[in-house]
Amino acid sequence: MDKKVLYGVAGLCLVFAVLMAGCVNTPAEDDKKLYVVGIDAEYPPFSYLGDNGEFVGFDVDSVKWIAEQKGFNVKIQAVAWDGIIPALQTGKIDMVYSGMSITPDRLEKVNFTIPYWQVNQGIAVKTGSDVTMDQFTNGTIVIGVQRSCSADQWMQKAEDEDGLFGEEKYNQLVKNGNIKLYDSFPMSMVALEQGLVDAVIFDDVNIESYIQGKPQFTMLGSIETGEYYAVAVRKEDNDLRELMNAGITELMASEKWNELIGQYIVEDVVEPTVNETVVATTTPVNTTATVTANTTAVETTPVATTA
Repeated sequence: MDKKVLYGVAGLCLVFAVLMAGCVNTPAEDDKKLYVVGIDAEYPPFSYLGDNGEFVGFDVDSVKWIAEQKGFNVKIQAVAWDGIIPALQTGKIDMVYSGMSITPDRLEKVNFTIPYWQVNQGIAVKTGSDVTMDQFTNGTIVIGVQRSCSADQWMQKAEDEDGLFGEEKYNQLVKNGNIKLYDSFPMSMVALEQGLVDAVIFDDVNIESYIQGKPQFTMLGSIETGEYYAVAVRKEDNDLRELMNAGITELMASEKWNELIGQYIVEDVVEPTVNETVVATTTPVNTTATVTANTTAVETTPVATTA
């Protein structure tokens, strides 16, 4: 055999050996199932981009903890909120773990895990504003809201459906400019600061987190809608739903849960009635009543609620 050919073969063998050695020393992370977790990347304190350029927040840290305990990997992926359920349905993501409220509209498209948090709707205004709650509920001021969020959906429902304006009045208010839709909650708060809207409606815990240390904003009031956060999965992904149910239950019983609350949640937490039952498919209610989530009743640990 030609010496050049011999040396070439030897060199290739050496390179192959080095590559194989590297493979042997690599942890077998690929053996774990990977789930892509869709989040709203502008949703503090639950999911947002941290100072280090990585996604952080109550929900982000929660799903990473659950993944570690349950032996799977996660990839956190930011998705526009008004497209996050279509992204789930088409398989671009495997779950939504980002402060998603259980609502009848969403229940027609996805399944939810047991709930892990409860919120009401908060109304933010500029400090010193003369806006009143009556003006807000009458729609006589300019209201900012993130499109497709539960607050937006709630305003579209009529009062006899536990909503506010009803679809016809809502559409007219949007047309008249009395309701302005934004792609994210922070964008609506910037509009409030700039005087483009008179008030912003959003989940109260998010508003309280956002306005902390910002004296230019204040909470006008809160409307008791008794919404429950849960993780959304595709209708057919029952195994993933049960896996996340187990993970959420373990998380809420762990010291990590209290650590996350202390790290991310501004307000005090009030525990609801012990051993609540989560049932199926109607509007979420307050913590002392039956909550609805899918098609079968399941026992769950108490969900956390906001004061």
